[in-house]
Amino acid sequence: MFSKRAVYTEKGPAPLAGIYNQAIIAKDMVYCSGVIATDPATDDLVEGDIKVHTVGETGFSILAAGADAAGTDIDNVVKVTVYLSNMEEFDAMNSVYSQYWGNVKPCRT
Repeated sequence: MFSKRAVYTEKGPAPLAGIYNQAIIAKDMVYCSGVIATDPATDDLVEGDIKVHTVGETGFSILAAGADAAGTDIDNVVKVTVYLSNMEEFDAMNSVYSQYWGNVKPCRT
């Protein structure tokens, strides 16, 4: 029988209006919700450039915290979707992104 359970961590922003979960474990897979650059303690938008939004207490650090809360780690991520509002920021985002995974990087859109 199929089952799923919600995952929550205080290291990530609270779901807006409680209408989704930070992550869901379904069988042996973990599905993480996307995040924008918010401070998990205040839920305020973080000030700064694309590198600040990609690293620190935002972006991939929140993804890593969600994976940890689900009992796994960021090295097991198989697919990442990145949305940029300005493609001129791609290289800066990518320089931070590349620091999160070793030789076997996840597939990416």
